[in-house]
Amino acid sequence: MRLSALRHACRNLPTISVPPTGTGVRVRSLPVGRTSHRLCPHRAAGSSSSTSSAGTARKFGEKTNETGHGYENTIRESVQRTKEEVVTLQRDQPALQPTLAIIQAGEDDCSLEINKKMAGKVGLNLTQICLPRECTEDEIVEEVLKLNEDPRVHGVYLHLPPVFLTSRVLNTLNPEKDIDGVSDLNVGRLVRGDTSQGFTPPMANAVMQLLGRHDVPLVGKTVVVVGSEGPLGVALQCLMQRGGVLVHNCHRNSEGLEKQVMRADAVVLLGAEHMDIPPTWLKPGASVIHCGSVVMTKEPEVKMSSSGVEPLTAALRMQNVVQSSSRWVQQQQYRPWVLRCLKLQPLSPVPSDIEISRAQAPKAIDLLAQEIGLLQEETEAYGRTKAKVRLSLLDRLRDQPNGKYVLVAGITPTPLGEGKSTVTIGLVQALTAHLKLNSFACLRQPSQGPTFGVKGGAAGGGYAQVIPMEEFNLHLTGDIHAITAANNLVAAAIDARMLHEATQTDKALYSRLVPSVNGVRRFSPIQIARLRRLGIRETDPSALTPQEVSSFVRLDLDPAKVTWQRVVDTNDRFLRKITVGQANTEKGHTRETQFDIAVASEIMAILALTDGLGDMKTRLGRMVVGSSRSGQPVTAEDLGVSGALAVLMKDAIKPTLMQTLEGTPVFVHAGPFANIAHGNSSVLADKLALKLVGEEGFVVTEAGFGADIGMEKFFNIKCRASGLRPNVVVLVATVRALKMHGGGPNVSAGAPLPKEYINENLNLVAGGCSTNLKKQIQIAHLFGVPVVVALNVFKTDTQAEIDLVCRIAKDSGASDAVPCHHWARGGRGSLELAQAVERASSQPNHFQFLYNQETPIVEKIRMIAQKVYGADDIKLSPEAQAKIEYYNQQGYGKLPICMAKTHLSLSHMPELKGTPTGFILPIRDVRASVGAGFIYPLVGTMSTMPGLPTRPCFYDIDLDPVTEEITGLF
Repeated sequence: MRLSALRHACRNLPTISVPPTGTGVRVRSLPVGRTSHRLCPHRAAGSSSSTSSAGTARKFGEKTNETGHGYENTIRESVQRTKEEVVTLQRDQPALQPTLAIIQAGEDDCSLEINKKMAGKVGLNLTQICLPRECTEDEIVEEVLKLNEDPRVHGVYLHLPPVFLTSRVLNTLNPEKDIDGVSDLNVGRLVRGDTSQGFTPPMANAVMQLLGRHDVPLVGKTVVVVGSEGPLGVALQCLMQRGGVLVHNCHRNSEGLEKQVMRADAVVLLGAEHMDIPPTWLKPGASVIHCGSVVMTKEPEVKMSSSGVEPLTAALRMQNVVQSSSRWVQQQQYRPWVLRCLKLQPLSPVPSDIEISRAQAPKAIDLLAQEIGLLQEETEAYGRTKAKVRLSLLDRLRDQPNGKYVLVAGITPTPLGEGKSTVTIGLVQALTAHLKLNSFACLRQPSQGPTFGVKGGAAGGGYAQVIPMEEFNLHLTGDIHAITAANNLVAAAIDARMLHEATQTDKALYSRLVPSVNGVRRFSPIQIARLRRLGIRETDPSALTPQEVSSFVRLDLDPAKVTWQRVVDTNDRFLRKITVGQANTEKGHTRETQFDIAVASEIMAILALTDGLGDMKTRLGRMVVGSSRSGQPVTAEDLGVSGALAVLMKDAIKPTLMQTLEGTPVFVHAGPFANIAHGNSSVLADKLALKLVGEEGFVVTEAGFGADIGMEKFFNIKCRASGLRPNVVVLVATVRALKMHGGGPNVSAGAPLPKEYINENLNLVAGGCSTNLKKQIQIAHLFGVPVVVALNVFKTDTQAEIDLVCRIAKDSGASDAVPCHHWARGGRGSLELAQAVERASSQPNHFQFLYNQETPIVEKIRMIAQKVYGADDIKLSPEAQAKIEYYNQQGYGKLPICMAKTHLSLSHMPELKGTPTGFILPIRDVRASVGAGFIYPLVGTMSTMPGLPTRPCFYDIDLDPVTEEITGLF
């Protein structure tokens, strides 16, 4: 039976006993005329020598004694130096414990004992993996892979028989932990003369130190190396040749070996423990260094110990472990970017978005990650062009100052959108590819609803987009699917629980909820948490009273007060109201419910606002799914489903790394519905990016729809949750949208633009500027942040119209206003914007929230309606008033407000353009996303499930079955 791998950590090991004087190294003169013997490290105390002359023996002993003291000092110096390095490391990193892992086959031997004692002397942690002597290569590789992934291990020593040191085993070992320098990469680094990242084999280093102990320099000396195969022989030859030594490599049976040895100043025996070198072969003063393993002499009573080189080798091996630990610490520090941007060659006329995307070959995602300072273990690749980034980065760079934070918002848009995403991408391309400033774009993940509905893709456009745009727009890394699965698991749990409670007694429910498994009944951890919330301290299922059992098993959800809806990531108007439970198996327990679009799920809002796995799990657990018949809120944790939700979301919480057309980094993460939720990408993506760009870098994040929707929610909800404060707001405007707000005719998706939008019309432009643009600048100033207006230029815009917009924007309080041509020119077309943003980021920032959290719910709604939308007042429906009173009773009154209203007008009426005044804002309902952490009033007839138009975008989307190319995505 195979022995299982044994791991144990060794602390406070006994101090090393340095081998006796003269151990292991025959240095300088070796008396001529000695009888032939097997060269060995040292003889055991009391062993006899075959020396023919007592005087010669004494002379040799004296010389050896001198050398022994020097050798002893060399080891002591190495140990002391390494100990001091450990102390220095731990002074700066108190939690760091340099650790050596040893993989061995069989029992400990003398060599291994020396290494273990040396580790204790230096102050290292030691972990041993003991495999059986008859272990397989696969078992060794499996252990190596585990150690590669273990961040606590800084060095791996393969103490294995040569037969196990195969190329596969050596090259499985992470070169950064290969402290013996035996992997191909480390040997190659040594051959090339670059050891800044690799390691010099400690035994080769030890031999060089011993050879170099003489007063006579090594340059010009001749050394014969016997048995030079393998990494150690290659390393030793490189070191010697680099030191000016003439090296002769021989085998034990090489022809002419005697002549080679007789001319040598030193002989090094690598793994040639059974080789006999007659003393008569050695010229006077020659040194002999034996690097073999344990051997036995012919005399059974005399046992030879490990090679004399071994103690120094072990000391140098520990030095490599500490060096690896030091490199690991350096790796954890912030890394300056070494970004290689991709060149753009814009064409005129500008091709379609998908043609532009395909014409640019993106960098491999692991290369981009390396360029921006991510460690290999911090990314999880999804193919060649996208990767998840682990949240451990936040802990690694926790002391790194944040970069500058830029929000891209917009004026009230037309149904066609005004290009916030293209402005965002164009801005970061300009900042990084042209101004050479680190920058990151943070975007929402697009929903399948608009992709196949009206809007189409959301990767930007023209020469300012995220690539590959097909992957960006379709599925990406599956985060929305994970949210859909998690959301619908909650919905299934709700209906199943109501059915079971309605059809079973307390006793039957209890026996099924807390079943006996192998004769033992236990509460699960999530059930114990529910018991605690009910005030029940018992943990023994048999100890609960009947009343406690009833309280535990009955959520008593009121079917009429279930607020949780199912979701699907498709625009499907026929799911706006459905009936569930119509099968005979549901025993007549039907109820009316509905589907929302997936991005409107509260779980999506939680993903966007959470700051880590623990926080996300807590938020998921406190999601309110409905009320009991007694009026108490019922949560996902009450359902027992919160742990499963966290499992479904454990990968979705990691932002996805992609790149722009010019090779600059982008985080794509979360996509909360901007009308219903807060419409911003994730807090986590912004936080990770702010650390990565460095103190002088820029993170550009985008808010959904106009400043009255996305920007207001960004400030009052996202900034509260994250603690981050923006330096600049970029307000995107278009001549087209300004003309609409200035009195132009309606704009409809799919319909040709009226002539007013194609021909120059300064009156319409001025009207739109003096109403909507001016109002949106004022909204930004409510929060005390400088504003730069970015005019997204279309080919139909005239210079007079462009100049007019920029002048009025500055007169209205913008720090600057610049035209942007990124769609046609890429980053070069947004240089003016990048420079304006850089200047504005240095201006004084007087950020403030619009309201205090303690302000009552009604007053918070009124403040938003009056100060942001321009309403005279609000009007609450009886249902909304009742909900507010209920939320106050439940302690939700301090949550921020997330208004659910149309994005097509500052008011609740999409047809009112410009800056509507004199209206009353109707609040027809008020709902709570307790897990996400906000109250959302429903304004007017806002729908949470969009419908498909007569001619959706999917008419144009197709796949070539031969090339697998996608067409029709813009």
